Amino acid sequence: MPQQLLWFTKPFTSLTTNELYDILKLRIDIFVVEQACYYPDLDEHDRHSDTVHLFAYSLNEIKHNNNVIAAYLRILPKDTTYTDYISIGRVVIAPEYRGQKLGHLLMKKALKACEENFPGESIKISAQAHLENYYQAYGFNRISDIYLEDNIPHIAMLRL
Repeated sequence: MPQQLLWFTKPFTSLTTNELYDILKLRIDIFVVEQACYYPDLDEHDRHSDTVHLFAYSLNEIKHNNNVIAAYLRILPKDTTYTDYISIGRVVIAPEYRGQKLGHLLMKKALKACEENFPGESIKISAQAHLENYYQAYGFNRISDIYLEDNIPHIAMLRL
């Protein structure tokens, strides 16, 4: 795992311009460019007053004036992605931080943030199918067959 991370949990209105830029750059670099999914990443859900942005910078990178986000996800309230459920999405680890189990730390922090911001709510996600075991380790259960989302096999999963 990276030596030290500086974690943030913020609503959209509290993000600095640089944080927002860094978040969007990471999401576009991975979801649009690396995964070759040409879709509009900006969907207005980021700006929802109850959306929670969870992200981490490496302190080592900050010391060298490199503002690279190591990990990011967003938590969406009910009635954004799903009517009856909150949702976790845009889960991403920067390439240089992969293979260090940072995704597990990110998910633990996400579940804690869900409980703090949306106590007692069930969580529904649209997960890339190859990550089913990863999400199952955090209490998510598959509730759908495989479907294509942006030409990538996905499954719906639920955590009660």
